[in-house]
Amino acid sequence: MMNIRSNGILCHISSLPSVYGIGDLGPKAYEFVDSLSYAGQSWWQVLPLSPIDNALGNSPYSSFSAFAFNTLLISPEQLVKRGFLSYADIQPFETAFSDQIDYEQIYTKKAALIDLAFHRYLQRRFPLKAFEDFCLQRALWLDNYADFVVLKKMFGNVCWVEWPEEYRNRHWPSLEHIRLIKKEEILREKFAQYLFYSQWMSLQQYCSVKGVGIIGDIPIYVNYDSVDVWVHPEFFKLDSLRRQTFVAGVPPDYFSKDGQRWGNPVYDWSALRSDGFSWWIERVRHNLTCFDAIRIDHFRAFAQCWEIPVEEKTAIKGAWRDVPGIELFTVIKNHFSRLPIIAEDLGIITPDVDALKEHFGFPGMRVLMFAFHNDYKKSRDLPDNYTLESVVYTGTHDNNTVCGWFEADMTELEKKNFQDYVGVNFEHQDIHWAMIRLAMASIANTCIIPLQDLIGADEKARMNNPSTLKGNWGWRLNKQLLNSKIWEQLRQLTVHSKRMILQ
Repeated sequence: MMNIRSNGILCHISSLPSVYGIGDLGPKAYEFVDSLSYAGQSWWQVLPLSPIDNALGNSPYSSFSAFAFNTLLISPEQLVKRGFLSYADIQPFETAFSDQIDYEQIYTKKAALIDLAFHRYLQRRFPLKAFEDFCLQRALWLDNYADFVVLKKMFGNVCWVEWPEEYRNRHWPSLEHIRLIKKEEILREKFAQYLFYSQWMSLQQYCSVKGVGIIGDIPIYVNYDSVDVWVHPEFFKLDSLRRQTFVAGVPPDYFSKDGQRWGNPVYDWSALRSDGFSWWIERVRHNLTCFDAIRIDHFRAFAQCWEIPVEEKTAIKGAWRDVPGIELFTVIKNHFSRLPIIAEDLGIITPDVDALKEHFGFPGMRVLMFAFHNDYKKSRDLPDNYTLESVVYTGTHDNNTVCGWFEADMTELEKKNFQDYVGVNFEHQDIHWAMIRLAMASIANTCIIPLQDLIGADEKARMNNPSTLKGNWGWRLNKQLLNSKIWEQLRQLTVHSKRMILQ
């Protein structure tokens, strides 16, 4: 669908309405798909579905596994539907609606609910073949993930590099011993992953029937304290004690005099190449199973990455290192009949990044909110400068909402440039629809609108502010703000802009 005109909505699962404190894979997700289909939307874009950590701000881009799923998004109603629980079991977990997720409460409640479902499973007198098949088919990552989670709990949640040597270095007799004495705890972690996966596959199938494709998201880096680094230390730049020698980030620029020191371990690309890029092949395979297309975050690091010595407190003294991106994607492309990738090419992009993207025909991103700076008519984010292959957004999860931007962040020059471009002076109540119309009228084949912009939400609905550590990733939709009138208006605009794909 990315080769023809289409439209979609960006909304993470956690933002959906629910009576259980966080959006999930239950009835409201299916209702959302129905609305997308009615409005002629061909895409539903979500954020990464990886496990999150309250200690790391609950960011889906900061996970301890590149393969596992966020079990907070499991639907209680679907557990009832599958016969794992009863309505009497889940009723105590209901909570009053809030437009922000109380993550501390949700972690406790969802863990208790999954524990209850697991114990009901253990009480069955017959095996659950679908679960057994899942464990066999996903063993490549699932076994290690379950070991890692149980060991983390066993050692007080300290980083894996602080574990006793036999576990830190994955001595086989020690792992076998843990799998024996912690058999039930390990099985519980696998069962939780199965619950999510089975619910997700059901929702994905429903989307397919309704003509809605799902766009997933792959963060380029993984956390140091992750099962991925624990299992494959050879694929990262670590010393003999398996401690980081370099960390990832971006160099100083106009917005940050010190650059950004993210702290993720950087890849040892020579080691990955020697292994045939197998880890990346499996990561892409896993995501193509779950999604119809995937956005790769920080795509420019497949051309060159910014490596910062671990002892440096800022990103200033880092250095660019070449990355074998063409080799990597050539190998990946040889393994799959299709490679529907969107390259997140925002920020300062050099010719080598564009060359890599164009070599494989990966569409890049254009953000309309970035279009009206300074000499705006030359901006790559201005609709006049798009190509057919572009994927246009009014904004992203890292930006303010359109209305919040107009109220608080838009400079006088940007307002002047915007008015000059559209020829009309817009007020706050109209700005989001003006931006949506511009995006949808553009030449770009694919247009994605964040849900917050569709309903005209202010800056309180912002999903993430990269300069802050708290208060992010928590926004939830009040269903009263998204009514049939808005869906009808979107449908008419989709038809008018020739983005309606007939099923």
